Amino acid sequence: MCGIAGYVGGRSALDVVVAGLKRLEYRGYDSAGVAVLADGGLAMAKRAGKLVNLEKALGDRPLPAGTTALGHTRWATHGPPNDANAHPHLDDSGRVAVVHNGIIENFAALRTELAGRGHVLRSDTDTETVAHLLAEEFSSCADLGEAMRLVCRRLEGAFTLVAVHADAPGVVVGARRNSPLVVGVGEGEAFLASDVAAFIAHTRSAVELGQDQVVEVRRDAVAVTGFDGRPARGRAYHVDWDVSAAEKGGYDYFMLKEIAEQPKAVADTLLGRIDEAGSLVLDELRISASELCEVDKVVIVACGTAFHAGLIAKYAIEHWTRIPCEVELASEFRYRDPILGARTLTVAISQSGETMDTLMALRHAREQGSKVLAICNTNGSTIPRESDAVLYTHAGPEIAVASTKAFLTQLVACYLVALYLGQVRGTQWGDEVRAVIRDLAGIADAVERVLATMEPVRALARTLADKRTVLFLGRHVGHPVALEGALKLKELAYMHAEGFAAGELKHGPIALIEADVPVVVVVPSPAGRSLLHDKIVSNIQEIRARGARTIVIAEEGDEAVVPYADHLIRVPATPTLLQPLVAAVPLQVFACELATVRGNEVDQPRNLAKSVTVE
Repeated sequence: MCGIAGYVGGRSALDVVVAGLKRLEYRGYDSAGVAVLADGGLAMAKRAGKLVNLEKALGDRPLPAGTTALGHTRWATHGPPNDANAHPHLDDSGRVAVVHNGIIENFAALRTELAGRGHVLRSDTDTETVAHLLAEEFSSCADLGEAMRLVCRRLEGAFTLVAVHADAPGVVVGARRNSPLVVGVGEGEAFLASDVAAFIAHTRSAVELGQDQVVEVRRDAVAVTGFDGRPARGRAYHVDWDVSAAEKGGYDYFMLKEIAEQPKAVADTLLGRIDEAGSLVLDELRISASELCEVDKVVIVACGTAFHAGLIAKYAIEHWTRIPCEVELASEFRYRDPILGARTLTVAISQSGETMDTLMALRHAREQGSKVLAICNTNGSTIPRESDAVLYTHAGPEIAVASTKAFLTQLVACYLVALYLGQVRGTQWGDEVRAVIRDLAGIADAVERVLATMEPVRALARTLADKRTVLFLGRHVGHPVALEGALKLKELAYMHAEGFAAGELKHGPIALIEADVPVVVVVPSPAGRSLLHDKIVSNIQEIRARGARTIVIAEEGDEAVVPYADHLIRVPATPTLLQPLVAAVPLQVFACELATVRGNEVDQPRNLAKSVTVE
């Protein structure tokens, strides 16, 4: 969440920074601001609300031109989203400007200390304390990098900080602890940002900062040190996507584009991981086959949509490997004293690789001696770097806050991990592995077929715009799909929605069934799970008998559901364990269309952020 963009070079810094902030809007925010070094001083503008409010203010009262600037989109944590609490924040003299992602946990004590020394704090934020502390330290050392290092050693919590000082023209300083910060290196210019999307239009050469590091960027130099002042090195890499990948490509919303990109994303996640013999080759895992053979328990930690991918992975892991698997909400994991050890494999799933709850869960797992495998979409992010192994999903940039293609590619990666464990442990024969791989290889085409038949789903969604609630039912792997469908509706349409295991219907949730309540039912394959199929058909009959409006997702050729479906959504027949890859797609389209017809912001739902970098 929150977005940071900083620039030093030869261009109009304000134009570069505002354009960078626009590319970071997907992260979610409720205010925005910029500061520019010009004419020996510091000029600033900031406004609550969307960037358009800031742009209007800049149009009415332009800031002076300069070649060094920073900007920020804020997601409120300390204090309401108003002009005063928007970033940047200044010191008393107005010579220092600071922007910040994360939470400074000891800010209250620092605020009291600063007030005692006569500083006037004008906002409710934790960030403003840093501006005052930086001004104090700079007055003593006249070195902005050293001032930042001294301040960071006093801070507790998770933070990314970027600052400029009117008395240090031509330099932008950044620092990170448990929150992402990346440098863009151009010709005679440099960028600082929370995400490469902010500068991808100008350069694809990037440097990822490590934990507890400070960076000073100038037009022709990048210097990295630790908080202790010792020279350090960031991780240099080349961004393997260009600016067009972050554009809408003719779609009304990024989410629509990303839903349409899912066949390619699924195929890309499989690329290079299957050898000529049809066996899995996961060289990037960095955990040896002998170590995997010693694993006696798998624990999956994740949040939100990634948690639902983990719930589905549990079925595949236990079925293909016979290893017990637990799936935990990362936010709860370390607080319940989980039982872990050297023979536990912890799998951390995160699209951004910066999800703070998941990061803290994996750190706890490593402290307990567990090996950690990350499943992630963002190269070089914190979670993969702190894990023993990583499997990247290769979904490409996902801009919309509500996850779609990341979910499908996380599922594919989970299936690959489960199959690979079965392969190296000998619980799956070679021909069994190859058969599943063939099925996975056909999923991209199956998703393409689903996408080609979605107009009736959109039309159905438009008829439900005035409903108060939608319920979702599923069994086996269909239960997590139901949970994901309900989550998408809550995120996008702001409607009450609940997902249930269909077998639990009679144990309480059936009390919610009344006339014309829409109930979405994910039906398992009659070929793969005939007993479960028969039971869920009975569930559909139960809810229809009570007047519910049944919306049934069933595979092609399943005729048993036809008499009980008010609306029937067909998906291609797939093996039971892989069905979520096709069954989830109509639910994404359904939620997106409902949000659209209700007039909601599809890409940036209220109160949500793409990357949740605080606990």
